[in-house]
Amino acid sequence: MDFEIVERLNSEQVEELHVMYQTEWWTKGRTISDIQSMLENSDIVMGFVGAKDKELVAFARILTDYVYKAIIFDVIVHTSCRGKHVGEKLMNQLIKHPSLHKIKHFELYCRPEMIPFYEKWGFTNNLGELQFMRRG
Repeated sequence: MDFEIVERLNSEQVEELHVMYQTEWWTKGRTISDIQSMLENSDIVMGFVGAKDKELVAFARILTDYVYKAIIFDVIVHTSCRGKHVGEKLMNQLIKHPSLHKIKHFELYCRPEMIPFYEKWGFTNNLGELQFMRRG
């Protein structure tokens, strides 16, 4: 599959991301307006688009301080591209992003069935006594 990396989404790609989000339980119900605000306030945005049609096929974003922590959010691959190593290529690009070379800890949330996928990059859920907490 031939694709290009983009670090900004055009309006059509934002709409394509919205459609992709509607297919997942964890992003279903997000609005275009909220997605636009999310994109504007994320430190790093990365998408893969088809080389010819520029259609969004994969997406992820990062919030970071550029030194200690980078939290990866919303890793998503279009259903038609799953099983073709697109997610692996996206993760490789995120981890190697030039502005993240100082990062001590990359972090992310995932479902149990995705743990083996993320372990390929050294992610672990063995965090000792650390506990995930949420308000709201």
